[in-house]
Amino acid sequence: MRFATFTAALALGASAPALAGTTVIHADRVVTDADAPVRGQSTVIVTDGKIVGIEDGFVNGPAGAELVRLAGRTLAPGLTDLHVHLTFDPGGNYFQEAVEPDEWGVVTGVKNAALTVKAGFTTVRDAGSARYTTFALRRGTNEGLIPGPRIVAAGPPLSIIGGHGDVTGFRPAINEVLSSGFTCTGPQECAAKVRRASQNGSDVIKITATGGVLSQQGRGLEAHFTPEEMKAIADTAHSLGLKVMAHAHGARGIEAAARAGIDTIEHGTYLDEAAARAMKERGAVLVPTLMAFQGTAERLGKGIYTPTVEAKIRTVSNQAQLFMGQALKWGVPIAFGTDAGVFEHGRNAREFRLMRAQGMTDRQALASATTGAAKVLGMSSEIGRIAPGYSADIVAVTGDPTQDVTVLEKVEWVMARGRVVP
Repeated sequence: MRFATFTAALALGASAPALAGTTVIHADRVVTDADAPVRGQSTVIVTDGKIVGIEDGFVNGPAGAELVRLAGRTLAPGLTDLHVHLTFDPGGNYFQEAVEPDEWGVVTGVKNAALTVKAGFTTVRDAGSARYTTFALRRGTNEGLIPGPRIVAAGPPLSIIGGHGDVTGFRPAINEVLSSGFTCTGPQECAAKVRRASQNGSDVIKITATGGVLSQQGRGLEAHFTPEEMKAIADTAHSLGLKVMAHAHGARGIEAAARAGIDTIEHGTYLDEAAARAMKERGAVLVPTLMAFQGTAERLGKGIYTPTVEAKIRTVSNQAQLFMGQALKWGVPIAFGTDAGVFEHGRNAREFRLMRAQGMTDRQALASATTGAAKVLGMSSEIGRIAPGYSADIVAVTGDPTQDVTVLEKVEWVMARGRVVP
C-alpha cells in the first residue's frame, strides 16, 4: 500500500476533529522490541510525539483523536542508522569540493533527509559533513520545517594533515584553502580540536583513525593518528559528555582506537582477533557499513572513481564479505550503520540482508538498528522500542521483521517523533 493510501485511510478513520497531538494507531501485529514476542492486533496511542499506551485489540482511544488503520500491517520501532552522510550523494567527482559551495550540501541534505525517513530510518548519526551544513539540517528536522529523521551530527571530522578526511588530490595551495580546519598533530592540538567541535555544535566526535578507501591518498589503510593522539581525543570528548566514532579499516588502527577508549569503530574491514579482543575489553562497538562496500563495488569500471580509489575498492572487496561474520563469532558488539551517501540514500535497509548473509539472525539484525543503536547513542530510554514514554518513532511493514528482516526494505508507513511522514 502506498503512502497516499495510508493518508486516505487516516482521514477516513478520523470520526471527529482531532484532539491536539493525539493519534490512535490500529495494526494487526506490533513488534514492541526486537527481543520480545510479537503482539497480535493492538492499538498504539500517541500524544504530543510520545507513545502513551499500547492496548490489546482495537480500541477507540480518546474522543476526537485521529485514527490510523493499518490493516494487515506490522508495526515496528523506527530504525536507526549510525553512519550516514546526508549532505553527500554517491559519485567520484572529488573535484566538486573546489567548485561547489558548502551551502549546496544543505540542499542535498534536505532531499536525502526525506528519502531516509521515508525508508523507515527515524534517527541517524551523521558521520561527517562540510563545515556546519548538517547542523542546519538537524535544526530543520528538529523543528519540523523539513521532513527527516532525528539527526545526531558530527560536523567536520578530525583527521591528520593529508589523511583520509582532509582534502587531498589538488595542488597544495588549493588543498590548504579547502581544508576544513579540523586536522591536528599531537595530543594537545587534537584535544583542542575536539573542544572546538564541541563549541561549534557537534553531538559526536568523528575521527578518521586510519586511511580510507575513497580519499585520493593511496598510502594504505592502517593507523593515521598516534595512540597518544587518539587517547587525547577520546579523553577530551568524554570529559565533554561526547562519544567518539572512528573510521578505521586496518587491524592495528582498529586496535589502537579501541585501546584509546574510542566508542565505535566504523567499517572495521581488517579486524583480527587481537583487535576484536581490544574492542571487547574496552566496550567498543563495530558499525560495519556493509552497504558502503556494495555501493562502491557497483560503480567499479564505470569511470566514476580515480584509479587510486578503484585500486583500493578492489583491495577491500573480498574482506568486506567476511569481516562482520568474524566479528560476530569473536563476540564483538555490532550495531547498524550503512555509510549512506557512498551509495544512494533510501537504500539503507539493504544492509539487513548483508548482515544476515554474514551470520546474523533476523532478530539480531533488527536489534542492531533499534535497541542496539539506541544504546550506542545513549538513548535507550527514548528510542528503539514501541513502549509508553518512548518517542513515537514507528514504521509499518507487510510481514514480520523478526522472522524476515528484509521486509524492512519496503516500509509502507512512517511516524517520526509523532509526525506522520507524507
